[in-house]
Amino acid sequence: MIAIIDYGAGNIQSVSKALRHIGCDCFVTREREEILKADAAVLPGVGSFGDTVDSLNKFGIKDTAVEFIKSGKPFLGICLGLQLLFPESEESPGAQGLGVFEGSITKIPNGGGLKIPHMGWNSISINKDSRLFAGIADNPYVYFVHSYFLHAADRKIVAAQTEYGVTIDAAIECGNVFATQFHPEKSGDVGLRILKNFAGIAEGK
Repeated sequence: MIAIIDYGAGNIQSVSKALRHIGCDCFVTREREEILKADAAVLPGVGSFGDTVDSLNKFGIKDTAVEFIKSGKPFLGICLGLQLLFPESEESPGAQGLGVFEGSITKIPNGGGLKIPHMGWNSISINKDSRLFAGIADNPYVYFVHSYFLHAADRKIVAAQTEYGVTIDAAIECGNVFATQFHPEKSGDVGLRILKNFAGIAEGK
C-alpha cells in the first residue's frame, strides 16, 4: 500500500489516478500514523517552495516525511517533491526543506529564447544503473513544469538529466529515496512504467 502525502498540492489526484490505473493500492493522507504504516510513500508537489514548506509544517508532515525516509521504506518525490528533499531553494530564501541531500535549487536562467517556466516535453538521459528507469530506453520524453532546477552536490545520486539552457538534474536515486523533477503521472506510457517500477520496488521486487 502506497501513501500519497496530502498537504494540498494540486497534482495529488492525478498521481492517485495514475497509480490506480496501473493496479497499485494507494491512499491519500496527511495522518502521521497512516503514512508511517504504508509500504511506500509519494510526495507530489506543485507551487512554490516556501508555501509548500509552510504547509508541510502546518500539518506536521515535514518531520513525518523525514521519519519515513529514515525507516528505509521506498519514498518518491515528484516535481517540487524532489526539490523539497534538499535544504533550501533560491525561490524562497529562509524556507527550510527536508535536508535529506545536499545541492542547489536555482532559477533556470533566461536566454536563448527559452520560456520560463520550463513547461512541456523534454528528453532525459538516464543513468543505466537506475532502478526507477529499469526497462526504459535512453532519451525518453517526459513532461516538465518548473522554473527552478536541481544541481545535486553528490553526483552519484543523479539518475537522469535533461537540457534546457542548462543541465538539469531531472531525477535522483539513493537507497530507498527516489525523485523526479518531471511529472511521471503526466508522462504517458514512460511515466506509467516509472510508477510501475516504483511500485515494484515497494513490493520488494
